[in-house]
Amino acid sequence: MGHRKYNAPRRGSLAYRPRGRAASPIPWFRNWPQIEGDKPALLGHAGFKAGSLHVITVDDREKTPNYGKPLFNHATIIATPPILISGLRAYTKTNTGLQTLADAYIKDLPKEATKKTTIKPKPIEETIKKIENSIEKIECFSVHGYLSPKDARLPQRTPVIFEIGVGGGNKKTQLQYITSILGKKIPISEFTTPGTYVDVAAVSKGKGFEGPITRFGVKTKQAKSRKSVRAVAVIGPWHPAAVTYTVPRGGQMGYHHRTEFNKKVLAVGNGKEHPLTPKGGFPHYGVVDGDYIILKGSVPGPAKRPIRFRRPIRKDSAKVQTPKILEVSTVGAVA
Repeated sequence: MGHRKYNAPRRGSLAYRPRGRAASPIPWFRNWPQIEGDKPALLGHAGFKAGSLHVITVDDREKTPNYGKPLFNHATIIATPPILISGLRAYTKTNTGLQTLADAYIKDLPKEATKKTTIKPKPIEETIKKIENSIEKIECFSVHGYLSPKDARLPQRTPVIFEIGVGGGNKKTQLQYITSILGKKIPISEFTTPGTYVDVAAVSKGKGFEGPITRFGVKTKQAKSRKSVRAVAVIGPWHPAAVTYTVPRGGQMGYHHRTEFNKKVLAVGNGKEHPLTPKGGFPHYGVVDGDYIILKGSVPGPAKRPIRFRRPIRKDSAKVQTPKILEVSTVGAVA
């Protein structure tokens, strides 16, 4: 790389810059989609990654060579215990963006929420009256979702608390819908069904500090050509004396926040009614005996890491059809 006679392609992708560590293992969404319909609905859900398995389905993609034939799919199973709607929040639109108008939590919060977090219950009746009096100023609503790791048989004590957008209908019907579900648990079956698509947000596996060879795929130099072999030979010209961001450098690898769009839902079920846990449990996770969701393809992150779902913000042209599952194989399941 240091004394090249001919040109060569650049090494490494310029995507996802800067490749820094995620601020929290709990993923987030910056935007929520607009859905049509008169009935309000939640725009998101969450769960914990359990592991991977293989699902054999009938290929329902028309105009493909394998249409109607068995299709071998790599899939990911995610434990999705019901989420508790623990509060609400109303936003108003200002010149600098959205600003919180009012928010509150229910009185009967679990003990873990008050001990492990800084959440303090507020009188929710006063908040609802305040919102009703200024309903014209409100731009959008969201609810506070409370996900307990204990419901997924995980030893973690700190709960996962996050915001979920509310869409559909108008502002008055959305407020009525939110007040009707406050303090209730919403299962995954009310959020999505098999054959639909969801967006997934997660934090990938952390690899720590890595050099440019592993991080960007830079080729090693010839032996004895320089003092270092696993380093970039030239990081820039003499003048200007600066290193640009396009030069592959060592740094953090993994533990990045990633969002994947339009992941197909293959199945939604319960571990007691339709058990899918392999012998000995999923590696690094254990037994899935509650509600779960199976997504086609891989999902970032290791086992036990929180995964968040969202209704697809990019509309997919594919038809929504319930997948015909021929077999679910748990042999060789991995985390």
